Amino acid sequence: MASSSSSGLTFKLHPLVILNISDHYTRVKSQINPPIAPHNTTTNGGDAVASSVPPRVYGCVIGVQKGRTVEIFNSFELLYDSSTNSLDRPFLEKKQELYKKVFPNFYILGWYSTGNDAEESDMLIHKALMDINESPVYLLLNPSINHSQKDLPVSIFESELHVIDGIPQLIFVRSSYTIETVEAERISVDHVAHLKPSDGGSAATQLAAHLTGIHSAIKMLHSRIKVLHHYLVAMQKGDVPCENSLLRQVSSLLRRLPAIESGKFQDDFLMEYNDTLLISYLAMLTNCSSATNDLVDKFNTAYDRHSRRGGRTAFM
Repeated sequence: MASSSSSGLTFKLHPLVILNISDHYTRVKSQINPPIAPHNTTTNGGDAVASSVPPRVYGCVIGVQKGRTVEIFNSFELLYDSSTNSLDRPFLEKKQELYKKVFPNFYILGWYSTGNDAEESDMLIHKALMDINESPVYLLLNPSINHSQKDLPVSIFESELHVIDGIPQLIFVRSSYTIETVEAERISVDHVAHLKPSDGGSAATQLAAHLTGIHSAIKMLHSRIKVLHHYLVAMQKGDVPCENSLLRQVSSLLRRLPAIESGKFQDDFLMEYNDTLLISYLAMLTNCSSATNDLVDKFNTAYDRHSRRGGRTAFM
């Protein structure tokens, strides 16, 4: 597989496609490997090996191509026959016909799958779709979780004809892409991000996640301000050349600061600050009251055990 594409195409990917693929993979994985009850943890070796292999899902991506710009709007699932390493063609044609009625301007641009990297068997599926699109796009989603990765685990591949050992062969080449969103998608993604967890997460869990997001945003803002400050100090010392355009942008940014130093801002800020402190104090008092009640109950139990004769003798 080559490192990058030389076709010059610009790819724009919408979040709906990523959500569809993620949902498809999650449903298939939950069906193949259903949740195991806590009391039933013994499995044989074969089941353990089978459950450790993540499933692969397949589907088509649809959208429009205008000139050298390819915009992927949506996707739909496909049936895959593992015995023949091929897609269910009648099912594909039926889905294509149905989507054509709803989205007449959308065309099949390629297909998608899940996995760590493109495999040799993927080229068979890729070639099978060339009668629909002579240059299909291959979108690969990596479902494995990598906390150190900051970019989206999504890769887009094109196919190019290269001569390898004197034999012309089609190989996958990686292409760059950008995320394109419309207003409806932004609202939908924001709504999904704020949904209550399915595992019955409490309001405290949601608050912790919200505060963690705010903390990350403030941390990122602080790091960028720090970089800008170091750059200005170096410019003042003469270590770096002076750039008037950058200084004008910094000056424009600083002019916005007095706008938040009004009396109304201070009153609103202090009111919210006091409300936050009040909630913290109430939570602390509630915890202290609960701990005191537990202590009284334990003391009453121990007192009654040694001195009670007949009826219950209360401590308080």
